[in-house]
Amino acid sequence: MSDKTKQLPKLWTGDHYNEGIGRDDIFDKLREECGVFGAFHVPNARSLGYYGLHALQHRGEESAGMATVDSATGKFSYHRNMGLVKEVFDQSALERLPGDRVIGHVRYSTAGESKLANAQPLIFKYRDGDLGVATNGNIVNAPSIRKELESQGSIFQTTSDTEVIAHLIARSSKDFVSAAKDALQRMIGGFAFLIMTNDKLLVASDPHGLRPLVMGRMGDGYVFASETCALETVGAVYERDVQPGELLILDKDGLRVDRFVRLERRATCAMEYIYFARPDSDINGINLHSARKRMGRQLALEAFIDADIVTGVPDSSISAAIGYAEQTGIPYELGLIKNKYTGRTFIQPSQELREKGVKMKLSAVRKVVEGKRVVMIDDSIVRGTTSLRIVNLLREAGATEVHVCITSPPFKNPCYYGIDTPDRKELIASRKSVEEIRQAINADSLYFLSNEGFIESVGGNDGEFNRGMCMACFDNDYPTPVDPTSEKSFSC
Repeated sequence: MSDKTKQLPKLWTGDHYNEGIGRDDIFDKLREECGVFGAFHVPNARSLGYYGLHALQHRGEESAGMATVDSATGKFSYHRNMGLVKEVFDQSALERLPGDRVIGHVRYSTAGESKLANAQPLIFKYRDGDLGVATNGNIVNAPSIRKELESQGSIFQTTSDTEVIAHLIARSSKDFVSAAKDALQRMIGGFAFLIMTNDKLLVASDPHGLRPLVMGRMGDGYVFASETCALETVGAVYERDVQPGELLILDKDGLRVDRFVRLERRATCAMEYIYFARPDSDINGINLHSARKRMGRQLALEAFIDADIVTGVPDSSISAAIGYAEQTGIPYELGLIKNKYTGRTFIQPSQELREKGVKMKLSAVRKVVEGKRVVMIDDSIVRGTTSLRIVNLLREAGATEVHVCITSPPFKNPCYYGIDTPDRKELIASRKSVEEIRQAINADSLYFLSNEGFIESVGGNDGEFNRGMCMACFDNDYPTPVDPTSEKSFSC
């Protein structure tokens, strides 16, 4: 283990995690980080922002916000609130957001308080006018920078580490772009920034490209988003991914490409390929539905099971389940159905109600699985509680055998770059063998995709993607150092 990983800070241990149930125990899943969307020099930017954020809703369901600028007047407007995009932005709210430039954000609060003050974009007044900041990711060294700034007189209005960059910019005596570059150079972690003033839009990706960020064109304008599915939704044409360490500057003179730091080790988050991003999105030119199908096919090669049907845990594992079925010739069936209308969260105080909550959100199709040997495909196992409950759902519905196949390697290490993960000691794969996990989740067999199989499934085992993904959650090889004096905090 490297020195930097030995010094990784302790994860947040709020009451829910100390209880071992997480914010949403029914789906003991890794939570999406956040999503950002921006557009520059496009008519009716608020409408693009609305539809773009709606396409990114899966990345954050707690709050949503937009800020717009009218280039003709320089007027800066914003609106944000708790809730889904369609709840936050009614017609009245949208009418108060005129302009041809927009930045927007959907948030899932990984740590810190879930409250309006932390909803993004964060908006500030500073010497040159208005400043809006939207971020996806986590600034690992934000606590130490925050402490330094507070000692110098800065007063923070939120518990979000996104606010750190605004203070650094505001305190600088340099021009806005130079101040932003200096601030970005101090950031350690994974982040995708959209920073907007009355006359400029800055777009930046962290030095490793941990968090996805893409650029598209719409007429003479530009569109930016966490995923390509948002570009498709608004009718923008994908142009390219924003490169690690790149700084794009958009103003009245158009687009200028710069860098705030040299290209370092590229390390796109592996879980984007496995779970987070929508299957119709592309990352680094790779379609995620196709990649997940290849993961299922590779898993079938590594772990063939003599069974009657294959089913996937909806929605993120359906593509992989199809791939596994195609490779083995075992029929794919909808053995599990997700109820999409039970609300965003379902946290109940009693174990009995939590157990009932599983059936509210997920149901086994009895006529499909009854009397069958079932291969259940899922993308990951975190604590193991959800896997146990789904296996038991299938057994209660009459499945004679339940074999669990996971399309990722064992998740052993916490993420420090914007994914909500429990402490290492609560990750079941960090303290149990595969056989012990199998027993804990009541499965007849359990298989994980190998590291090599995952790499080959995503982009071919040519070495480029071996160096181009962050797989620290599997192999403990973190791409950045971590401030040993900090506690875990998140921008989202």
